[in-house]
Amino acid sequence: MSAYLQDIEHFKHLLKERHTWGAINPEYAARMKAQNPFKTGLDIARYTASVMRRDMAEYDADSSAYTQSLGCWHGFVGQQKLIAIKKHHGTTDKRYLYLSGWMIAALRSEFGPLPDQSMHEKTAVPALIEELYTFLRQADARELGGLYRQLDDARAAADTAKAAALENQIDNFETHVVPIIADIDAGFGNEEATYLLAKKMIEAGACAIQIENQVSDEKQCGHQDGKVTVPHADFLAKINAVRYAFLELGVEEGIIVARTDSLGAGLTKQIAVTNEPGDLGDKYNSFLDGDYIDSADDIQNGDVLVKANGKLLKPKRLASGLFQFKKGSGEDRVVLDCITSLQNGADLLWIETEKPHIGQIAGMVKRIREAVPNAKLVYNNSPSFNWTLNFRQQVFDTWQAQGKDLTGYERASLMSAEYDSTELAQEADARIRSFQADAAREAGIFHHLITLPTYHTAALSTDNLAKGYFGGEGMLAYVEGVQRKEIREGIACVKHQNMAGSDMGDDHKEYFSGDAALKASGKDNTMNQFG
Repeated sequence: MSAYLQDIEHFKHLLKERHTWGAINPEYAARMKAQNPFKTGLDIARYTASVMRRDMAEYDADSSAYTQSLGCWHGFVGQQKLIAIKKHHGTTDKRYLYLSGWMIAALRSEFGPLPDQSMHEKTAVPALIEELYTFLRQADARELGGLYRQLDDARAAADTAKAAALENQIDNFETHVVPIIADIDAGFGNEEATYLLAKKMIEAGACAIQIENQVSDEKQCGHQDGKVTVPHADFLAKINAVRYAFLELGVEEGIIVARTDSLGAGLTKQIAVTNEPGDLGDKYNSFLDGDYIDSADDIQNGDVLVKANGKLLKPKRLASGLFQFKKGSGEDRVVLDCITSLQNGADLLWIETEKPHIGQIAGMVKRIREAVPNAKLVYNNSPSFNWTLNFRQQVFDTWQAQGKDLTGYERASLMSAEYDSTELAQEADARIRSFQADAAREAGIFHHLITLPTYHTAALSTDNLAKGYFGGEGMLAYVEGVQRKEIREGIACVKHQNMAGSDMGDDHKEYFSGDAALKASGKDNTMNQFG
């Protein structure tokens, strides 16, 4: 007997024991239970953590089994991504969602649009996680509701084979609830603040928390200047805080993504504590830029001295009080950051880079894997990169090194549309298309994400609609550019009442009130125009 039918039988027996519950239909109760398998955010966190752990193991065995996600700033956006994934690919396997701190700052703060500097309300982060999972659970209920209606129709038609097939679909239903990798920025304060926020995020459903090694109150977007990192001890304290939060809440498979911004960060706010030569603090300080001094005459008022390599080093300090790292030390600091994080509780790495270059990433990962052989990355396929120009220039440089004739190409102008049909542009597009698979194989990237996709798609589609609608096309701009495409491409949202839960509400009214239910889906519902 299927699980669905078992639940029906269970409720039949329960109702026999509860004589006053005679109005309750056991099959309706079984349906509502199946539509809501996750009762709390912690249920979701435990389930999705197990999914990610399984995927990580499969990637270790086969690098072609990498995972992907798209960033979200609203529950509806996340829901539609997963509905589209199931529609086009038949499964949600290895597809996640990413919760971007940048998008929360830009789109969710009560202060209005803000830069990615941790100035938005920290409560907005767990609130968005909860919102995303509310919409994903609604997507489950909506799709199952459609299957229940089909099952009722099959039974009414005495089509037992179809009814059995639908019962099997219900039993083997694949949820829209997938892992969310959630951005906690630099922890929004000290390690206690990080712990408290991590708990809220986990309670909302987060199974994977991404934290970066920047100074919390100096935090900058990873693709902007002015980034300031902290000594490893400070960062590891926050990794510990997140791990304790996972363990306290019973999410023992929770995942910590340790992000390093050291590649583009040339500053530190403090000098690390060191107790002996070669310890972690000493290694951090070894990257400080400065001058060795020979006597007290070389010291000015307010100067700081560090013992390094048996000598006295006077680190260079800016007017802001920040200290500089040596030029060109970024990759070495990244490697040290990553090894240290993995050896002290992190599960995955995130290396923020200035361009999508597989060779650059692979070079760092190779060094990291000398110490931690199964090191894996989450990588930001960022809209901050000019992908077209970057890859055209990479092809240009490769061909130039090979001695290929580049007459007709100007490297600095390769973004121009005049190059779109050229052999170089086609090769660049081929490399962009295979970038994720190539990087998964060659650079240890387990998870590829785009942080801000719907920020840009919303702007582009709105621009096109506004241009036509207010430019003389009127309703044709909407009908031709939106609705006609929705109908012909089978976009579920063309029936926006259904997507918002109207049909589910009708089903529930019928469960609760029987024939007396006042339903919205009758003959006068204009959604019937869409078939």
